[in-house]
Amino acid sequence: MTIEGINLKIEKGSIYGLLGPNGAGKTTTIRLLLGLLQPMDGDIKLFGMSLTNKSLEILKNVGAMIETPSLYEHLSAWDNLEITRRIHKAPRKRIDDVLEIVKLQSASRTRVKNYSLGMKQRLGLALSLISKPQLLILDEPTNGLDPHGIIETRELLSRLTNDFGISVLISSHLLSEVEKLVTHIGILTNGKLAFQGTMQELLALKHQQGILRIQTNDNQSAAMVLKDQLNISSKIAEYMEVNFNNKGEIAKIAKALINKGLDVYELHVINTDLEQIFLDITNN
Repeated sequence: MTIEGINLKIEKGSIYGLLGPNGAGKTTTIRLLLGLLQPMDGDIKLFGMSLTNKSLEILKNVGAMIETPSLYEHLSAWDNLEITRRIHKAPRKRIDDVLEIVKLQSASRTRVKNYSLGMKQRLGLALSLISKPQLLILDEPTNGLDPHGIIETRELLSRLTNDFGISVLISSHLLSEVEKLVTHIGILTNGKLAFQGTMQELLALKHQQGILRIQTNDNQSAAMVLKDQLNISSKIAEYMEVNFNNKGEIAKIAKALINKGLDVYELHVINTDLEQIFLDITNN
C-alpha cells in the first residue's frame, strides 16, 4: 500500500480514530509511525521531528499495541511489567501505577495464561504505559473482545485522556464502535486521507445529506419532473427516494412538484447514518 501526503492532526488529550476499509492503509500508516516499516521515499515525522534522525528520542514518548499484545503467558502480569520496566529504566513504582490504571491490581500475581482476552488487552495497555508516553497508538484494540471487554477498553481509554492527558490514535474499520469513543476522525481510502476533522464535523455531514421519500398522486409524472435535477432511486409505483445535499434542495423539489400541479402526499427526510457517510467518503 502506497501512503501519500498524510498529515494526522492529533491534539493533546484527544482520541483520534483512524478509519478506513480493509486495505486502505491504516496498518501501514501505524507501522511507519512506529518505525516498524521504513518509507521507500519521503520522511515520517512525529511531534514535528523526523523519525529518520531521532527515532529513539521520539519513540520513547510513544506507547503502542498492535492488535493482540505480546505477552509471556507463563509469567504473571507483574513479571511481564517488570521486564518492560527494566527495558525502559522506569522506577519500580510505575508497575503499581499502571496496574491501578488498568484495574489489574488484584490479578497482578496471576499467570497471564489464566487471563480472559479482555484482561490480556488491559495488560497490553499497561505495558504500553510503562514509559509514560505522550501518544498511545493502538491498532484494532477491541478486536475479538466480547461486549463487556469492549466497554472496559472504551472506559479505560477515556480515562487515559481525561485523567492523564495522553493522546490516543486508534486504527479501526468499525465506525459504529469508534464513534462512541473518539473526539476526532481521519478516514483513509487508497492510502490517502479522504476526511479529517472533529466528530462534530463528521456528524454535521449527517444533516447535510440524506434521502427524501416522496409520494404524490402521480409518481410517474413526479419522476419526470425531477429526473433532470436529482438522482432518483425508488419503487415509483409506491414512492420515490431522492438524494439531496441540503435543505434548500428539499424546498426546490417541493416547489417543482407543486408548480406542475401534483398533489404531494408525503415529503419525508430519511436521515443518513454515519456508516452511510463513511461508505460515501470511501467509495468516492
